[in-house]
Amino acid sequence: MEDNFDGMKVMVIDDSKTIRRTAETLLQKAGCTVITATDGFDALAKIADSNPDIIFVDIMMPRLDGYQTCALIKNNSAFKSTPVIMLSSKDGLFDKAKGRIVGSDEYLTKPFSKEELLGAIRQHVHAKA
Repeated sequence: MEDNFDGMKVMVIDDSKTIRRTAETLLQKAGCTVITATDGFDALAKIADSNPDIIFVDIMMPRLDGYQTCALIKNNSAFKSTPVIMLSSKDGLFDKAKGRIVGSDEYLTKPFSKEELLGAIRQHVHAKA
């Protein structure tokens, strides 16, 4: 069965332009509408406007890191059910545990593959029929 991600709104928060562009390209090819943000503050301003179906957030970012960003999203009643997937270049148990504590739904290690990105969307957002 072919996945239908058309109309799916995905936010990618990462201070790396390369990661943002890579994720955006992969997701757009799958039919997603992609909203990118450079850090947590940028993302929080855009979330209310765009109301994404799922959010991918890098952990290591200046100003507001991924854990803080995730916690702020999950503490907002309007967005607490929005899946948040942490992205990290570290694959540590501590990081995964900390991600769970702040309410993240999954943890992907960079570099991620197209399959991992789409698999996370498939798992956490019920594909729109």
